[in-house]
Amino acid sequence: MKKSVKVKPNSKTQSIEEMADGTLKVNLKSPPVDGKANKELIELLAEKFNVTKSQVQIKSGLSSKIKLIEIVAD
Repeated sequence: MKKSVKVKPNSKTQSIEEMADGTLKVNLKSPPVDGKANKELIELLAEKFNVTKSQVQIKSGLSSKIKLIEIVAD
């Protein structure tokens, strides 16, 4: 499954909100430094979709606020 994700780093709280078009809006506590926000994003999405962290991959937008995420189910 592929999802478009809009990330907002440095938020006060962590949250995942699904928009009407299926895009996920994710607030992260981590700053976008040294991959910390990406790591937190992968952990949150793995928890939400009940998969392991290794099953969540950032396909594009590694250094962008808008990312394409692929969740690989076994």
